[in-house]
Amino acid sequence: MKQLEEVVAKNLLKIKAVFLKPNDPFTWASGIKSPIYCDNRLTLSYVDTRNIIEEGLVQLIQTYYKDVEVIMGTSTAGIAHAAYVSHLLKLPMGYVRGGAKDHGRGNQIEGVVPVGKKVVVIEDLISTAGSSIEVVEVLREAKANVLGIASIFTYNLQKGLDRLKEANVLNYSLSNFETLIQVAASENYISKEDIQKILKFQKNPNDPSWME
Repeated sequence: MKQLEEVVAKNLLKIKAVFLKPNDPFTWASGIKSPIYCDNRLTLSYVDTRNIIEEGLVQLIQTYYKDVEVIMGTSTAGIAHAAYVSHLLKLPMGYVRGGAKDHGRGNQIEGVVPVGKKVVVIEDLISTAGSSIEVVEVLREAKANVLGIASIFTYNLQKGLDRLKEANVLNYSLSNFETLIQVAASENYISKEDIQKILKFQKNPNDPSWME
């Protein structure tokens, strides 16, 4: 899988789905100053990259979740990828809304509710894992058997890893923060001097001293 991690990282950097600006950080919605910003929605617009990702997600699922019966996407970024993956695997697909609709039938799970079915959740990005775990909990409450998550990219933040472990949720990602930083340095997206600064951010994003 290491080779796949590097290929995915190279493609995310190439299409600018990932930006690295250690000296001019982004501000996340939480207010955290970050040297990295990831927008995997862009992968849908680049056919070669998209094919690598969808085939990679299929490979992850066939390796780690062999008994899967239903693919469920996270709203909204995971929906399109779930559709591609379910098509390749010839499996049913649905998705989970961020909240129940306030009209109609009030659905939060769209598609047939997978009661008793073995489900894999498709996620585009894992950071602190809160929204991903919420999706898993909604499916569990609906009596689905959630095998785990298959995601495109993970920051491997300790908070996210701890939350996943506490919630007893497995996640396997196509690529990760550490691999992306190594690839970015080797291909001159960042200087080697920036690596320690960026890794310090990953260790504790709430500590702004990484910028010093």
